[in-house]
Amino acid sequence: MRLMLPLLAVACDGPAGPKGAACPEGDPDAPLACSQPTLPEVHYVDAALAYFDTMDSRVPLETFPAYSERVVRWEWPPWLKLTAYTREVIELSDQLLRAYPSVVDDRDCRYFPEAPFARCRITFRYEAHDDLPCPIYEEFTFNEAGEITWIEAWSDQPDLLPLDPAEDPWAEDPSFPRLAARVPGLGSPSGLIDPDGDAMADAAEADANVADLVRRMADFGGTWGAEAAAAGDEMWSVGCGW
Repeated sequence: MRLMLPLLAVACDGPAGPKGAACPEGDPDAPLACSQPTLPEVHYVDAALAYFDTMDSRVPLETFPAYSERVVRWEWPPWLKLTAYTREVIELSDQLLRAYPSVVDDRDCRYFPEAPFARCRITFRYEAHDDLPCPIYEEFTFNEAGEITWIEAWSDQPDLLPLDPAEDPWAEDPSFPRLAARVPGLGSPSGLIDPDGDAMADAAEADANVADLVRRMADFGGTWGAEAAAAGDEMWSVGCGW
């Protein structure tokens, strides 16, 4: 599993991105709005489905999706915010989750021409929770090589997912508060974010959630452990709507 308008449209010379962001060629700090799809639509949808396969006990875990070396997974509360950082960590978590059997069904993953290119509504069912349904909305960001650079997830509950499912079921409103839109570098060709860079420092100063991300990237294990201890078991009932 697992907010604010983009703040990263820096005024400088260069072509405009699809949402009006300034996009100088090769800018390593380019915002998400500068992302352009480079591969067939099916690549992005298949990558998202492959990600959910890693968590589905019915599917043998033989391969991983193509992750960027600095891939981030951010899961909004009641989940644990930064739940993976780097390819090594997310692949390890994919393996460890097999000890917590689940199935992922009701998969509806779609391609969008503006990043995030893959967006999914799915349902987790965990054996440890009597296979009760846990609906999730999840988005996937990619670099030009087609690697997943950023995964962002919300509980698909009325008070936890900041959209109106009747009016905007796929978060196409430009005001949708995804954190990915505020993190510098996700719109660059490589999609690599630099937690120690000047652009990230500026973004963190302007946005408390970006600052929280930077803090957690600097101490992934410690912050994840503290978040898990604070959340307790009730995060399941809250996040899944039981």
